[in-house]
Amino acid sequence: MTIAVLPEMPAAAGELSVWPASTRPLPHGGLAVGGVPLTEIAERFGTPVYVLDEGEVRGRCRTYRDAFPDADVLYAAKAFLSRAMVRWVEEEGLGLGVCSAGELELAVTTGFPPERIVLHGNAKSLHDLEAALRLGVGRIVIDSPSEIARIAAAVGPGGRQKVMVRVVPGVSAGGHDKIRTGREDQKFGLSLTDGGAQHAVTRILGQPRLELTGLHCHIGSQISEVKPYLVALRRMIGLMARIRDTHGVVLPELDMGGGHGIAYQPGEPALDLTAFARRMRTELVDGCAAAGLPVPRLAVEPGRAVVGPAGVALYRVLAVKHTGENVFVAVDGGMSDNPRPALYGVRYAPRLVGRHSPAAPRTATVVGRHCEAGDILASDVQLPGDIHPGDLLAVPVAGAYLLSMASGYNLVGRPAVVAVHEGTARLLVRRETLEDHRRRDIGV
Repeated sequence: MTIAVLPEMPAAAGELSVWPASTRPLPHGGLAVGGVPLTEIAERFGTPVYVLDEGEVRGRCRTYRDAFPDADVLYAAKAFLSRAMVRWVEEEGLGLGVCSAGELELAVTTGFPPERIVLHGNAKSLHDLEAALRLGVGRIVIDSPSEIARIAAAVGPGGRQKVMVRVVPGVSAGGHDKIRTGREDQKFGLSLTDGGAQHAVTRILGQPRLELTGLHCHIGSQISEVKPYLVALRRMIGLMARIRDTHGVVLPELDMGGGHGIAYQPGEPALDLTAFARRMRTELVDGCAAAGLPVPRLAVEPGRAVVGPAGVALYRVLAVKHTGENVFVAVDGGMSDNPRPALYGVRYAPRLVGRHSPAAPRTATVVGRHCEAGDILASDVQLPGDIHPGDLLAVPVAGAYLLSMASGYNLVGRPAVVAVHEGTARLLVRRETLEDHRRRDIGV
């Protein structure tokens, strides 16, 4: 679908700061993303619908490549994955981090080079490991002691698999308690403080079918400060030095994970990528010099920071309910297509699009259609006082962890994904239908 160029309208400073860079105001309260009016996307593809700006995704990939010219940038597929996303990431020169055989096979069958893929997971199934070895994945990140023998046995005689060890550096960072993964009291990785990581290294080095290429850590998500990464980096360098002293082995790779914070509402902090890249490189060089180590090949794994700001979710208002002082605006989606507010308390900034309202704004809560009191998409937001059924709401920063975490609750069906780019909209992932549910249910 190609859209004719429409006249733009002025926007208040900062009003669209968390929207894709291509976002432009249109007459009568409209917005266009990637040159395509959001109202036309809703009319053509229905709602709820995820809109993904291809230009924004590609631009963010390039920004990471420019910030880390001497490092490996691996896109974290768990944030959002589709065949088109795989192609964009590959064409922009990034690697890929996956967490399951499903993500891995989708990437490889789309044409992504398996040697540029890293497999993660705190509890990898036999199917995950078999797929990784069969397809020739570049690295497997060992997350628990039991994986060492399992992977070595699966490799088979004469084979050799490159692996890394996920280390818990004892650094607590992240936007919510449930996404702080660098501290001791969670399920990921092997501890630096109790010797678990060092013991795993010793065991791996004793396995002729495994090649230990480096260390990995991931301290959390939605981190907007550089300091926690620097603390973790120092501890990882210290461990690499101890491995050198104990085993005479110099590891050539160090993967510092992702978790780079983005703003979901105007004015919220986000990780300064330029400062982050500069200070990480300086700390890595200086730390290795002090430890007498050669500088390892650095890797980072952005996911949300690449795709999150490139997405917009569109919803149609179904009902408006005034209960005392509360105004509830119910839409045709909810926790089945975006569970993040219920899981992590994330706050979005929805906006009325498609008409200009003369009414004064008032505080409202945008709720979903599901039979749960916790089915809330956005609490205490400012919306026009005359909002009514049939209106269209757009939610920015909706590119990450929506479709990938969407469920089949109430058999509503997961939304479609539509890509926009230079005035053209195209379907990437079709809407899930009742027929899809019927096909899966084979019982009588």
